[in-house]
Amino acid sequence: MEEKPRPLRLGVIGAGWFASRRHCPDVVDHPEVELAALCRRDEKQLAQMARAFDVADTYTDYAGLIASGSLDGVIICSPHQLHFEHTRAALEAGLHVLLEKPIALDPDEGRQLVALSAATGRALVVAQNPPYWSHCRFLRNRLRHGDLGEIEGVSINWVGNALGVLGLEPLPDSLPGVVKPTLFRGDAAQNGGGFLIDGGSHLLCELLWCTGLRVVEVSAHMDNPDWDLRAALTLTLENGALATLSNTADSAVRDKRHHSLYYGSAGTAVIRGFPFEVTVDAGGRTEHVVEAQLPPPPTPVDNLVDCARGRGLPELDGETAVHIIEILDAAYCSARGGHKVSL
Repeated sequence: MEEKPRPLRLGVIGAGWFASRRHCPDVVDHPEVELAALCRRDEKQLAQMARAFDVADTYTDYAGLIASGSLDGVIICSPHQLHFEHTRAALEAGLHVLLEKPIALDPDEGRQLVALSAATGRALVVAQNPPYWSHCRFLRNRLRHGDLGEIEGVSINWVGNALGVLGLEPLPDSLPGVVKPTLFRGDAAQNGGGFLIDGGSHLLCELLWCTGLRVVEVSAHMDNPDWDLRAALTLTLENGALATLSNTADSAVRDKRHHSLYYGSAGTAVIRGFPFEVTVDAGGRTEHVVEAQLPPPPTPVDNLVDCARGRGLPELDGETAVHIIEILDAAYCSARGGHKVSL
């Protein structure tokens, strides 16, 4: 009888609001992993997290967690400006990494992390949403099989209200999570910009991951290029098609609204959320699916475990994770300078 491998021991750097909502519960529910250590600078909130997830090993300094020698991997949910520092240290210590988006704030730093992952043989899984959303996996399958033909145009729009996590209004007491957000997103230096680099990065990931296309030119308009609440981008894709993307974080409507249109030479696909549903008109027939009808997608933790066990690869490849940052960097440059930016 084959011996069952020991559980992978994972620690969390930046063990706060988002980690408590998503990654920590996913670790607890996974049969092959153990939530072994937590790190955050605030001792009171660290204690809250430790009690909530029954973790005894806690740190207020990420270097101590990494140097403990007791872990197989880490989940990094720290503010964006710390992603490079924390991920580099973890990979250099021989740990697998699940990193919250974005991979880094500087494209060159992102490339360094991808190269370091390859050099150390340790997984680097970047948790952009689309690879772990069932509707995006459905759409990607249709596009990659050519059901829509050649992409001729794309429009992606997200409208919602994120003023609370951006520090512009009080957070509701009903907000899910063990602790409240630290509001680093309200600081352009820590966040790397405004809402585009936060929520908008998922929209860019949807475009790139689902179509397999790259962006070669960026033009952007923002309400404030240093810290945006509203942004609109026009993107030239490598096949010559144009894509538009808009992001609004201060809507009077509290419910998140998401609509994506993919126009191809042989058909059309429409995404509507939330919850998500997809309609594909192609080949003389219409196919409509809702989330509940689709196979459950893997979680980022599932993906990290598969990579660490040698039975899978990151759902979002490193090149695409870096390309998202290249586009975001170009968008902020374009909005500040009032000109197109070529990649």
